[in-house]
Amino acid sequence: MSKTLTFIGNGAMALSLAQGLKKEYAIEVVGRSRKNLDTFEASLQITITKAALEGFDISGKTLILCVKPANISHMRTLLRGHAASLYSVLAGTSLKTLQHHIDADAYIRAMPNLAATLGKSMTTLTGETCRREEACALFSSIGSTLWLDSEKELDIATALAGSGPAYLALVAEALTDGAVKQGLKRDDAMTLMRGLFEGFGSLIQQQHPALLKDRVMSPGGTTAAGYAALEKAAVRQGCMAAVEQAYSQAKLLS
Repeated sequence: MSKTLTFIGNGAMALSLAQGLKKEYAIEVVGRSRKNLDTFEASLQITITKAALEGFDISGKTLILCVKPANISHMRTLLRGHAASLYSVLAGTSLKTLQHHIDADAYIRAMPNLAATLGKSMTTLTGETCRREEACALFSSIGSTLWLDSEKELDIATALAGSGPAYLALVAEALTDGAVKQGLKRDDAMTLMRGLFEGFGSLIQQQHPALLKDRVMSPGGTTAAGYAALEKAAVRQGCMAAVEQAYSQAKLLS
């Protein structure tokens, strides 16, 4: 019989994780609205166990906490019992805060990203090392995992891998718009952009970014001209600033 994972919260992140985990685990979802829980179940296209949040008994359960960070303060009044493990995907919410509001034997912070739905998440983890093996095995069901030694490192990783899909979506949209501006049909530009990202995803697994760039950029060529435009527009600086600001926001949330 499959091990049961209990999701506290039924928002977009919970749904993305459940989509990736449903093949390996039984899913239980706890929330405030029965209608929203039914919608969650319909989206998963499997039968799940559904329960009301208020008064829910977490005793002995493996929890995945997916509520909004601001709602963590209400958990002690809504949940009862003592969980076996608590996995939190709340950005900027420290282990100390989790321990204060929810009773469990072990606490792990995890930061997956949107690609969890496709089994391609890059998930970073930190917390009690006694659960390291269990944590990596669980989240490897939705992609790659990386265990980090501190919460500071996790917050930095959140700014890169957690928020990264939004940054890359901006780049993808901008490149597509650039091709359309020059006269390419929108559908063709989208097809090219998707093929570009698919191929690049494989290439970057094998080579350092700087080496990839050097392979494409010939002297006085089209890539060199376009690359110079990116540097003039401070794209590199903007990317570094995005990570810095996201990390600062994570610290602020905590």
